[in-house]
Amino acid sequence: MENYSEKLAEVREIFRGDKFATENGMIIDEIGDHYAKCSVEIKDIHRNAMGGVMGGVHFTLADFAFAVAANWQHMGTVALSTDIAFIGAVRGNHLTAEAELIKDGRSVCCYHITVTDELGNIAADVKTIGFHKC
Repeated sequence: MENYSEKLAEVREIFRGDKFATENGMIIDEIGDHYAKCSVEIKDIHRNAMGGVMGGVHFTLADFAFAVAANWQHMGTVALSTDIAFIGAVRGNHLTAEAELIKDGRSVCCYHITVTDELGNIAADVKTIGFHKC
């Protein structure tokens, strides 16, 4: 994977516009060719009444990683459909989502996103179909 670290600060500034994700603590850790790794430190606001992490946190983090991966090189891709499976409990206090391109067509793309905790446990498995608006 090529080194994109010099571009990371610029990409972070662009995606500060994703207010829901960023104001809920989500950050961009890495970028690559049609790839993004994003994370969030779990706080009390991310927990449900039973003390677990809300499913919306997993979804928002995965959606944010998709948005960054699909758009940082060329803006204009939106999600058409997202399937998420919550397959494991979060055991730590940090979640990471890695979005990787599976297929890129003329107008439709497909990304696979894996959400894990800092112990390496898979919390959610996500597939997003995107549409290239421009």
